[in-house]
Amino acid sequence: MLFVEFARRIGLLLLFVTSLSAVGRAAEPGFDVVVYGGTAGGVAAAVTAARAGRTVILIEPSAHLGGMSSGGLGATDIGNKSVIGGFARDFYRRLGRHYAQDTAWSFQKRADYKSGRQQGGEAEMWTFEPHVAERLFHESCQESGVTVLLNERLDLVRGVAKSTARLRSLWLESGREIVGRVFIDASYEGDLMAKAGVAYHVGREPNATYGESLNGVQTAQATKHQFKVPIDPFREPGNPTSGLLFGIHAGTPGRDGTGDRRVQAYNFRMCLTDAPENRIPFPKPHNYRRENYELLRRYIEAGVWDAFCSNIPMPNRKSDCNNCGAFSTDFIGESYDYPEANHARRAQIVTAHAEYQQGLMYFLANDEQVPAKIRTEVSAWGLCRDEFTDHGGWSHQIYVREARRMISDVVMTQHHCQGRETVPDSVGMAAYTMDSHNVQRYAQGGRVFNEGDVQVGGFPPYPISYRAIVPREAECPNLFVPVCLGASHIAYGSIRMEPVFMVLGESAALAADLALRDDIPVQQVPYARLRDRLLEARQVLQGP
Repeated sequence: MLFVEFARRIGLLLLFVTSLSAVGRAAEPGFDVVVYGGTAGGVAAAVTAARAGRTVILIEPSAHLGGMSSGGLGATDIGNKSVIGGFARDFYRRLGRHYAQDTAWSFQKRADYKSGRQQGGEAEMWTFEPHVAERLFHESCQESGVTVLLNERLDLVRGVAKSTARLRSLWLESGREIVGRVFIDASYEGDLMAKAGVAYHVGREPNATYGESLNGVQTAQATKHQFKVPIDPFREPGNPTSGLLFGIHAGTPGRDGTGDRRVQAYNFRMCLTDAPENRIPFPKPHNYRRENYELLRRYIEAGVWDAFCSNIPMPNRKSDCNNCGAFSTDFIGESYDYPEANHARRAQIVTAHAEYQQGLMYFLANDEQVPAKIRTEVSAWGLCRDEFTDHGGWSHQIYVREARRMISDVVMTQHHCQGRETVPDSVGMAAYTMDSHNVQRYAQGGRVFNEGDVQVGGFPPYPISYRAIVPREAECPNLFVPVCLGASHIAYGSIRMEPVFMVLGESAALAADLALRDDIPVQQVPYARLRDRLLEARQVLQGP
């Protein structure tokens, strides 16, 4: 039995028991601010609202706070550190203080760090261990007085209660009704946004929708994380009637620039170690199927080994391992259903991703048809005994790179990223490359191709509009959406970074405080007043 599957079943059992005891429970006392989703952005929003004197509840469906920031993404995707301010910057400084005092970290590394990584007289750390990040998120919530509710999911059947367009409360699967004045959906999925009746999009828009060139199907851009040599796609090489290998989808990729409902690939960021005393060998998953990796075996046999090239060093002999190459940890083509699936279907998708990726690592470390040099390289690494201890060393957070995206009065697009359009109501800056992972894998002309990977940068930091994190007023006047914000597929690929989510979560909370003070819809918060609050909080609203 997989560690992750065991943990999931125990969690469902506990949730069922909790539900039995909560049936018929009346609505609880209300909160000024209800934050759904304990991602890094959700923590930033909750802590900021509480520091402003508001009563705040933070609801997280899992047992953990921090989302990807505590789920294995320890090598922070930044873009440009100079535009990260406020709560987010403080978080990386808290990490800096932790590692400056960490006696387990080697003396030389601590000395180099203290002398070379300074800003404003205070050390920062942008590469960190997952368990340290989670502890700091919890400490921030405790210090500010946030009520944290873990293992509680939005009831996707009962959903929410509204008074006209205004959200009044949300229902949890345990039977609890949480009443609030302002709501912030900081989840990666956007479930609260969807239940509130807010317009959104899933998948890739056609280029024509916003006059972009990098949205929709992108076979012409498919140069990175692509097969470098021709690989036969058929189960019996050269025989199309034998069927396609696992992971290759039938049909054409579609015409370049056209939209679809496909979502870029998900994976788990693995926190690995090569320290023997802390290393757990890669486990063989319960449903291991060696044939699922035949395409990779052929690729390696053809002379290409690039599936393990993104293994970024972190403190204490650990690494953050991400997807790399044409066939790696991204489970291409298997994320399409996730954004709008119910909780049970999502659990199936998460388990399938875990089994695929655990199987991949087991295959590379153990299969006799994998060259010995590669087996030795991979098996030198393993999961960490001191990370994700309730999941056997495996991350609790699947990397939801993209799910729903709000359609708001301002939708951020490629034009904003590349500076052809700008916004006057900045609530934070984005700076990362427009980055989409592969979306599909297909066969054409007797060889295999990946499609959807786009990585286009070379532009300076750009502002994100306040109107992109609030819905249209007629749809919901008391909701913020700082994670599933209004952005096209390709612009979201630039914005969707953990520091930016923290920035936008903090900005949403400060705007919520102003809306509550004046009892006005969030869409009517005067930007001049909000801007003053953001600058007071040391947010960065324009580029260097």
